[in-house]
Amino acid sequence: MLDDLRWDCDLIRRYDLAGPRYTSYPTAVQLHGEVGSFDLLHALRDSRRAVRPLSLYVHVPFCANICYYCACNKVITKDRGRALPYLQHLEQEIQLIACHLGPGQRVEQLHFGGGTPTFLSHAELRRLMAQLREHFNLLDDDSGDYGIELDPREADWSTMGLLRELGFNRVSLGVQDLDPAVQRAVNRLQSLEQTSALVEAARTLQFRSVNLDLIYGLPRQTPQGFARTVDEVIDLQPDRLSVFNYAHLPERFMPQRRIDTRELPAPAAKLEMLQATIEQLTAAGYRYIGMDHFALPDDELAIAQEEGTLQRNFQGYTTHGHCDLIGLGVSAISQVGDLYCQNSSDLNTYQAALAGAQLATRRGLLCTADDRLRRAVIQQLICHFELEFAAIEQVYRVDFAGYFKALWPRLQALQHDGLIRLDAEGIKVLPAGRLLVRSVCMVFDAYLAMQDRQRYSRVI
Repeated sequence: MLDDLRWDCDLIRRYDLAGPRYTSYPTAVQLHGEVGSFDLLHALRDSRRAVRPLSLYVHVPFCANICYYCACNKVITKDRGRALPYLQHLEQEIQLIACHLGPGQRVEQLHFGGGTPTFLSHAELRRLMAQLREHFNLLDDDSGDYGIELDPREADWSTMGLLRELGFNRVSLGVQDLDPAVQRAVNRLQSLEQTSALVEAARTLQFRSVNLDLIYGLPRQTPQGFARTVDEVIDLQPDRLSVFNYAHLPERFMPQRRIDTRELPAPAAKLEMLQATIEQLTAAGYRYIGMDHFALPDDELAIAQEEGTLQRNFQGYTTHGHCDLIGLGVSAISQVGDLYCQNSSDLNTYQAALAGAQLATRRGLLCTADDRLRRAVIQQLICHFELEFAAIEQVYRVDFAGYFKALWPRLQALQHDGLIRLDAEGIKVLPAGRLLVRSVCMVFDAYLAMQDRQRYSRVI
């Protein structure tokens, strides 16, 4: 069992810096226009030859209503007719990608994100899943991790029944906050009953896992109000919980400009919310996985962390990091071997490329030997809170202390402050450093000094 978290206000104040969430290393900020579809086709060929298993991500960008806090790539429209042209172009992309992969490559993981994937009608969802099953080797024995993000305002029992029939066995529901005053401030009115109905449906229909998303730091939130939301969510007994820090970046995300900054909670109140949430979830039996994520002890993420097999990719914490990740849809990111690439984030550009029988790849990067080494170090720290130098040295043929000699003073400073224990054998992130593990990982980020930190959220 991993040690408990330790809340240290002084350390949090000093190390609560802006930085990447490390769903990848190098991060998506480093993707550039010199990588395109030709590079992706080469990577897919190598994947086919190695018969590597696959993880598919499908992005559906449409939402009927705008949530002011949202930083996702989305298209706000009440015109359901816009889904069909997008679906047709998505099918073209599926066919173009699949012809470069082999039938022996099993799809171990599938995830629909957005936007609101259930913006698609039942008939359109059936059509999309039929296309995926025709062109990829999807599992039909319910052994895969097939998940979808849901807006409880846009789904009901019949939706849940359809999704289970189509092969989905995991759902993630956006809740954010149950206080009506907060909901009005972010334009997302959603009752507890809507959420609990879907959770009940998921249990009845034997979905394997239910995840609920919460956000702290939204306008009009108070520590007392958010504590009530957390208590009500705990009563629903989700298998996993994601508790995100709201990053107010209106210069980057236009919907956030509708938020009255005077209504945002003070930094001290945000810290109080997080501390109380950790205490509430811990008392309810949840384990801190890392990076805002909590899970019950019998959840696969918690078990993988115990067994040392937990990984992290563009979809967050996962037990399928060994798979090649294929991103489908506008703005979707792929990770195939050492290649990262992303589709155009503009819907018209994405659809125009596929209308011309071309992939919509717009930027990417190919990892260097240094990238691969640092990626392994960061992944080990962020997933398992410890690192054995010998394991890295054996795989990457380096002397760890020599290779990272320039970083040693910074690591020693982290040790002096009580975030880590550093010795000749490795690094262990201590209980007081676990909430700040992003700050530990930043030490190994070779690109961070060259980046604008304002692009990132703060650690806490």
